[in-house]
Amino acid sequence: MAAFVRAGALSKYAEVARQLGMDPHAMLRRANLDPMLLVRPDVRVPVEAVTALLEASAERSRCPTFGLRMAEARGLSDFGAVSLLLTHQPTMRDVLATTARYRHLLNEALAMHIEDSGGLVIIREELVVANAGSVRQGRELAVGTMFRLFQALLGPNWRPYSVNFTHGAPPDAGIHRRLFGPNVEFNSEFNGIVCVSSDLDRPNPTADPAMARYARQFVETLPNTAVRSVVLEVRKAIFLLLPLGQASIESVAGEMGANVRTLQRRLEAEGAAFSDLVDGVRRDLVVRHLMNDSYSLSQVAQMLGYAQLSSFTRWFAARFGMPPVRWRVSARAAARVSDSGSVLATDTATSENS
Repeated sequence: MAAFVRAGALSKYAEVARQLGMDPHAMLRRANLDPMLLVRPDVRVPVEAVTALLEASAERSRCPTFGLRMAEARGLSDFGAVSLLLTHQPTMRDVLATTARYRHLLNEALAMHIEDSGGLVIIREELVVANAGSVRQGRELAVGTMFRLFQALLGPNWRPYSVNFTHGAPPDAGIHRRLFGPNVEFNSEFNGIVCVSSDLDRPNPTADPAMARYARQFVETLPNTAVRSVVLEVRKAIFLLLPLGQASIESVAGEMGANVRTLQRRLEAEGAAFSDLVDGVRRDLVVRHLMNDSYSLSQVAQMLGYAQLSSFTRWFAARFGMPPVRWRVSARAAARVSDSGSVLATDTATSENS
C-alpha cells in the first residue's frame, strides 16, 4: 500500500537547502534518493522517502519552516501537466474539484475534503503516510502549496480567512505570517485553509473552455490515471472524516461514489476490512494528538470520533496496554531524551563540517 508522489514535490528543495548551508545532493543520497530527481519532476518516488528527507533537512539545518520555505517559492507550473488543466478552470471552486480529482497524479498520499460552512469554505488536507514519524514539513509544504495555488489564480494579494495546522507554532512564526497573513492558527483540529465562499466563485479571466477540454484529455492519458489502491483511498477518507464524527462506512462509500456493498467487496479483494482500517487510522492519529500537550484528552477523544472520553480510554488501553494519561507522560519523557540526543548529534555534525 505504498504511496507515491511526483518528484516535482521536491521543487525548490535544492534552493532552500543551499540557502540554509546544506548540500542538497548529499541530503538526497542520505535519504536513498537519486539527486537526478531534482531535474526529473515526473518520476514517481515513495512519499515516505520524501517526507523523511524533509524532516531530516529541517533537523539538520535547524530550520523548522523548511517545508514552508519550499512552498513559498512555488508556482503553478510545479503542478506539472495538471497545471494546464487548472489554469483553464472557470472558477476556483472548479480548480479545487479538479485538484481533488487528479491529486493521485501529484501525490497519492494527499487527502482533501472540501465543505461549505455558513459563508466559509473549509479545505482540509492530510498526508496519509504509512509507518511514518513526523510529517510536519510535508504537511506545511502541502498546505503552503495549496495556498500558492489560490494566489496564482486569485492574485498575489489574496488572503484566506485562516490557515490551520494541528501542530504547535515554531519558535518564530514570521515566515507563516509573511506567507499566509496574520490569521494562522496552530494547535488547530485540522490542517488546511478556510476562505470566504465567494472567493471560490470568482470567474477566472484566463479560463479557456477549449483548452480545458484539451488539457483534460491529455491528463487522462497520463500513467497511473486509473491505478488506485482502494485501501489507501479509504484510509485517506477516514483520516478526514474521523474528526468530524462521520467516518462510517456509509459516509466513506458516499465520498468515494460507491455503495457500501461495492466498497466492502473492493476492500475484501485487497485483503482489508473497513473496521481494521478505522482502527489503524485511530492508532496513527492518537500518537500525533497525544504528543501535542495543547490537546486535552477530551479533545483527542473527539478528534478520534469518540463522543465519550470513557469509550476512548477503553479503546486506548486495549491497544496500547495503559491509560492515555500514563502513555502521554512516558512518551513526552522519551521525546525529551530523544530531542537532547538530536541536538547533540546536530552540534557534532556542525562541528565536523566547520
